[in-house]
Amino acid sequence: MQLGFVSAILPELSLQEVLQQASRLGYACVEVMCWPPSKADRRYAGVTHLDAAQPSDVLRDVVATATENTGVTLSGLGYYPNCLSANPLESAAAVEHLERLIRLAPQLGLQRVNTFIGRDHNRSLDENWPNLLKTWRPLLKLAEDEGVSIGIENCPMYFTRDEWPGGKNIATSPAIWNRLFSDLPSPNLGLNYDPSHLVWQHMDYLQPLRAFADRLFHVHLKDAQLHRDRLNQVGILAHPLEYHTPRLPGRGEVDWNLFISTLAAIGYAGPACVEVEDRDFENSLESRLEALQFSYQHLAPLVSTQG
Repeated sequence: MQLGFVSAILPELSLQEVLQQASRLGYACVEVMCWPPSKADRRYAGVTHLDAAQPSDVLRDVVATATENTGVTLSGLGYYPNCLSANPLESAAAVEHLERLIRLAPQLGLQRVNTFIGRDHNRSLDENWPNLLKTWRPLLKLAEDEGVSIGIENCPMYFTRDEWPGGKNIATSPAIWNRLFSDLPSPNLGLNYDPSHLVWQHMDYLQPLRAFADRLFHVHLKDAQLHRDRLNQVGILAHPLEYHTPRLPGRGEVDWNLFISTLAAIGYAGPACVEVEDRDFENSLESRLEALQFSYQHLAPLVSTQG
């Protein structure tokens, strides 16, 4: 298992600088954000540490130099848009850029691209399904042709008012994952698994590791703090941020010793990347680097004991 972090939390640094910080802190890998250069429409989006519009040979040299100089590898390319947006211009642009990343990854010596399935948040699960299959079948055919694994993060994208009532990512639960893998039976479709999203949905975050062991392509390490006093006032149908807060690993509900040992028990040997979304550590670059240091100090001993 390789301990890393998601580069979105260091938007002002170059790829070389991100990997230098990773090396300094002890991390082995980084999931590199590859959004098209643009103004972000939400927190943690719009970060571009690799611009896929540049020539692939230029990007290959940039990656090779950065990884050789630091000893830190890239766990995969990250891009988390809404490929099923109700806005056809938004969905088409998202699909086009995702296709670009799928083609780029093997040219950089990489085998993973991480993303969302997406969702039209004003439509039901069943109403979304035909467009989901229409959109994702050719994407997965391309991934198969390129030898790329697509890791779908299980974040519901259900945190801002314009994401209600359905959220903007449909792949939120084991029941839906089973349906996805049944209707899209590509071996190149799997999970970028984040336990924190199961915590605030009041779900078991360990059992799916066992049930979907062969579909775990990448792991995000993020915690969630449940505010039970608030939950008792507003209930689970309230806006999720009314009763939970994203936290660094070790500051929430996840038993990280049990989580890491379960990953080891099922034979997971891939990347596990810290995702910093803890507002207590977002005031400055120094505080965000402190967050990465805190997370490393909490998790590295657990990872090392698993070999």
